[in-house]
Amino acid sequence: MAVNETESHAVLESLYSVIGHDYVLTNDADREFYAMDVYSFRELPIAVVQPGSLEDVTEIARIAAEAGIALVPRGGGASYTDAYLPDTAQSLMIDSSRMNRILEINDEDMYVTVEPGITWAELTKALNAKGLRTPFWGPFSGLKATVGGSMSQNAVSLGSGTFGISADSVLSFEVVLPGGQVIRTGSNATENGGPFFRWYGPDLTGLFTGDAGVLGFKARITMRLIKNPTHKMSCSYGFNTFEEMAAGAAAAAREGVASDNFGLDPKLQEGQLGSADAAQKIEVAKSVYATARNPVDGLSKLVKMAIAGESFLKAFPYSMHFNVEGYSRAEVATKLNMVRKAVGRHGNEIANTIPVVLMSNPFIPLYPILGPRGQRWVPMHGIMPFSRLNDFHARLNELYEEYAERMERHKVEKAAMFTSISTHGFLYEPVFYWEDDRTPYHKRYLPQEYLDVLPEYEANPEGRALVAEMKSRIYDIFNEFGAIHMQIGKAYPYMRGREANAANLLKAIKQQLDPQGLMNPGGLGL
Repeated sequence: MAVNETESHAVLESLYSVIGHDYVLTNDADREFYAMDVYSFRELPIAVVQPGSLEDVTEIARIAAEAGIALVPRGGGASYTDAYLPDTAQSLMIDSSRMNRILEINDEDMYVTVEPGITWAELTKALNAKGLRTPFWGPFSGLKATVGGSMSQNAVSLGSGTFGISADSVLSFEVVLPGGQVIRTGSNATENGGPFFRWYGPDLTGLFTGDAGVLGFKARITMRLIKNPTHKMSCSYGFNTFEEMAAGAAAAAREGVASDNFGLDPKLQEGQLGSADAAQKIEVAKSVYATARNPVDGLSKLVKMAIAGESFLKAFPYSMHFNVEGYSRAEVATKLNMVRKAVGRHGNEIANTIPVVLMSNPFIPLYPILGPRGQRWVPMHGIMPFSRLNDFHARLNELYEEYAERMERHKVEKAAMFTSISTHGFLYEPVFYWEDDRTPYHKRYLPQEYLDVLPEYEANPEGRALVAEMKSRIYDIFNEFGAIHMQIGKAYPYMRGREANAANLLKAIKQQLDPQGLMNPGGLGL
């Protein structure tokens, strides 16, 4: 039932009394910005609320439930799958940015408890000062991306090669349910317990990972800690074909030693390699020699590179970049040699400038939410087993050929990035750029001095519609190959084709936790 103006006013007055006028945003500009992501917009909420504590959230949830108003959690806003976009105007958005504290760093029991609004960059900095780290330590968007958002959406990047995704590092949640009740998970759900262990009977912690915020608001998050690796090394390889790159990435993944990796297709590869100067050539040679098993092996590698001329430094259509980490030079040298041995059968070693630079500054500014020429940008992705990569790639290219003329006519370009996850998954990320006008999201999210150096475009509804059409077709192709997705939000067809008993169980859990259907309606297709 729709909430009328009088009822909305009463809800706002209740919210003011709980968290104060300053933290209940009702003007049109704020509501529009917070209800928009990189790619899309749905409905304008009644207000954006900014709680400062778990207790604030419980009161907000109680007020919303009594009024029959939906709650939509929002993290750092670095999303493109409608995850936090209200599905109904009868919504309150919960902006977690004020809940950004580290509540406990326990270096004896090796866990850290945080509020959901802390960014990965903030958390990493605090832990580094104590020589500690979470195993997965954030996506590249970690300057903005929050721990809470990553747990609701699942995230991949830093540490994923050896430690998996964000969900693999969490131990326990304290979740505020619709109505204001709080549920604790893992060992923290026991009498006299604490959040030091995840598995005690059925994995309730896992239930709330990747849930797109439809089961509750994660008010406190506990993750396990490891000693921060003290040594890191990297290598890069160029490949002539996608098939060679996929084989190299799979071979490296099976070794289980690369902490993280990423690959670039011809579009993104353009101009990134082959520009190394003499000093960089010397450094890559020194790196190859220093991490060899012995001097003879090192000289052998250098001779092979010399025989190949400088081709290993020149641009290849595809490239893959690997990082290894450990606690001694010998350990990382051994790991890097394992990667080189695995990948070297499929590609050519090139200057490792890209991963070296990235590791020195892993959390990059979110300038890429616009293209290099100021175009709109949206990615999508699918994770699949290595055995299906080549057939998927061929099928995707058939689609691009089908759309080539329309893409050129409507100023739409495509690209792709890649990464492997642990020893058993490969993430393929198609990316679209198209000339179009900027949204309020871009104008507020990016610094004006950066926007000033980029071209601006007129509205291009035809290009926008073409991207939406192609995204829909790519969802279908992902489905053909059994691909799965993170960052599900409201964009990926999570419930389509789901085994009936699994679908019914999920619906029953949702009904039990949220009988009024007030928590982020539309997420996960529920």
